[in-house]
Amino acid sequence: MGGFFGVTSKRDCMVDVFFGTDYHSHLGTRRGGMAAYDSEIGLQREIHNIENSPFRTKFENIFDEMRGTSAIGCISDSDPQPLLIRSSLGTFAICIIGIINNAAELLEKYLSSSSGHFDAMTGGAVNSTELVAALISLKPSFTEGIKFAQDVIDGTASILILRDGGSIIAARDKLGRLPILVGKDPDGYCVSFESFAYRKLGYDFEKELGPGEIVELSPDKMEQLAAPGKEMRICAFLWSYYGYSTSNYEGVNVETMRYRNGSSMAERDMASGVLEGIDYVGGVPDSGTPHAIGFANRSGIPFARPFIKYTPTWPRSFMSAKQTDRNRVAKMKQIPVHELIKDKNLLFVDDSIVRGTQLKETVDFLYDHGAKSVHMRSACPPIMYGCKYLNFSRATSDMELIARRVIMELEGEEGFNHIEEYSSPDTERGKNLRKAICDKLHFASLEFQSLDGIVKAIGLPPCKLCTYCWNGKE
Repeated sequence: MGGFFGVTSKRDCMVDVFFGTDYHSHLGTRRGGMAAYDSEIGLQREIHNIENSPFRTKFENIFDEMRGTSAIGCISDSDPQPLLIRSSLGTFAICIIGIINNAAELLEKYLSSSSGHFDAMTGGAVNSTELVAALISLKPSFTEGIKFAQDVIDGTASILILRDGGSIIAARDKLGRLPILVGKDPDGYCVSFESFAYRKLGYDFEKELGPGEIVELSPDKMEQLAAPGKEMRICAFLWSYYGYSTSNYEGVNVETMRYRNGSSMAERDMASGVLEGIDYVGGVPDSGTPHAIGFANRSGIPFARPFIKYTPTWPRSFMSAKQTDRNRVAKMKQIPVHELIKDKNLLFVDDSIVRGTQLKETVDFLYDHGAKSVHMRSACPPIMYGCKYLNFSRATSDMELIARRVIMELEGEEGFNHIEEYSSPDTERGKNLRKAICDKLHFASLEFQSLDGIVKAIGLPPCKLCTYCWNGKE
């Protein structure tokens, strides 16, 4: 994934952009970058690798190296950015969030005959941000260029541009799969992926951009360059997993949605009579915890934390590109509370079950420390399709998904014609899927939140949500 934050102001804004960008660190682990505009210096840019150090430690000296009354920052899980670009539209800095699935086709169709060139990264790949900048520059204005780029890109691209002169252009992706919010203080405007980032810095809510909407911000005004479209498909997984608990998207808070989601899962289990004997309900930290709180509150079973993540020194467990390294780090971070594990029947709620590899390590760890049984609940439906609109997962194939692998083992490719049945707990295929995953991951029982349940917990009309990873519907 990734996230960005920008400010255009009457005062120096480097501190705000430093902290605002840092507040997006949960969205990416590979690259961090900042660009600034100062009337005397012009545009400046700095990019660092943040795979083994957090953003703030790599940029703590930025105030000695850069200054400006306008700046943008980006956390990226993909290519280095923001980039400084000089084109027919002028000089500007640009960063994007999203994914481009047809980069090779775009290069061949629109840019192969140009006299320009692209920097090649390791393996010969082209930086996606540079590709977007080149597509924008094919048109006579930023507005036309952004709309053109978003039309021809297969995938998603939300775009943030810092112009030479200090204004900022923010463009939400065409179907609004990701959020962009605008805040305001007495000296200017900010733009952010996460709503809490600007509120924490003293900005008040001004506007949430609609799908495909483009605005240009200067310290004194916000000008709409393109009106929002009518169709929206915001990613429902924002609320279940990778959105931050204190954020709001389309007016819906993440933390309270997770309480509602956990509560509805508990209601279903209570109706089925399967909770007898459970000693504690816990969340797989961190994003599973609020779902578990909602589950515990509704079921009346005490909430507990049978293990705690030790985070002061260990990096995020999915940082390494190697699954074995991620598993090792995840295991090292888990510190047991023996009194809450030994001889206890435990029910855990996780935000999702993707590959299942780390979850198996967690369950084995609990059994190794004396748990009598470990039951698992997923706060979202079985993930059946790798996301082709965002890059929040490192999965490169649908067959990396545990639900897909189990279906293949149970029925071969024919099973993929019955995805809807496998997602349901009420069909024979659905029951077989759950039993097989229990056997693989050593769960005493397993259930997934239903698609209707998670949509109801979010509270937006189903037609405005992207649920592709669960049901394959675009």
